[in-house]
Amino acid sequence: MINYEPLITVAMPVYNAGKYLRLAVLSIVNQSYSNWELLIIDDGSSDDSFLSIADINDSRMTIYRDGVNRGLAARLNEAIDLAKGDYFARMDGDDISYPDRFLKQVTELQKNLNLDLVATRAITINENNLATGLFPYAISHSEICARPWNGFYLPHPTWMGKTEWFRKYHYSFPAPYCCEDQELLLRSYQNSHFETLNETLLAYRVRYKLNIPKLIQTRFAVFKIQFNHFTQLKLWRFLFLASITFISKIIYDFIKLISNSEPQRNNISDTDILVQWNKILNTLLLTDKIS
Repeated sequence: MINYEPLITVAMPVYNAGKYLRLAVLSIVNQSYSNWELLIIDDGSSDDSFLSIADINDSRMTIYRDGVNRGLAARLNEAIDLAKGDYFARMDGDDISYPDRFLKQVTELQKNLNLDLVATRAITINENNLATGLFPYAISHSEICARPWNGFYLPHPTWMGKTEWFRKYHYSFPAPYCCEDQELLLRSYQNSHFETLNETLLAYRVRYKLNIPKLIQTRFAVFKIQFNHFTQLKLWRFLFLASITFISKIIYDFIKLISNSEPQRNNISDTDILVQWNKILNTLLLTDKIS
């Protein structure tokens, strides 16, 4: 039977994903929507994470390894250029996609042809797969883009959009420090249409303790791209608000560090979200054990 559904290209850049890579890949292999290709691009990993997926034989998977560390933005651009699909999806090498993620995102993109990029809600998980919180998000395009000086709350690990949109904008290279997705959104939002599905469809792994020097460096990088963008467009009010927001976030980061440097074990109040996550995780682990 001929499959008329659009093909999805899934980009998974990997750098030292360790033991988490296997579950990330299996979460794609076990998607309810099957018409996809997975491009796993090793960014010069020095660990043995790829040994963990050596037994996963799926013709839809292609692994690229050149032994060079080029960075996330460069690898994403590489995947964009290699993509065969009508739609392009982000996937990190240590996250877990829910089984219906692709199906629901493709359905939304097909239903609304004006959409360029669709994200979903996401939970955060720790090294032991325990749910720890919710990834910040906004739902509608107007909400996502309402305050560009404050960033765009469009969960980047969940992105799926038109491949032609990604090829039109690409990621900037050299990329800004740890904020390549925010830079892309800032550069494109005025001529694009975004949306977040109001449903949790991905678990985003937070593997490290709060790193205040890295966090401050990221804040500076975001402010730098905002400064350049708003100055170029002479959006002085936005620039002023970006400056106030930057200072406020730096102060908040220090307060958070002082009050509690460890991530909370679980601050999700919605029981249904926790039940859903535990069910998905247990099913994935059981499927892996059986296979």
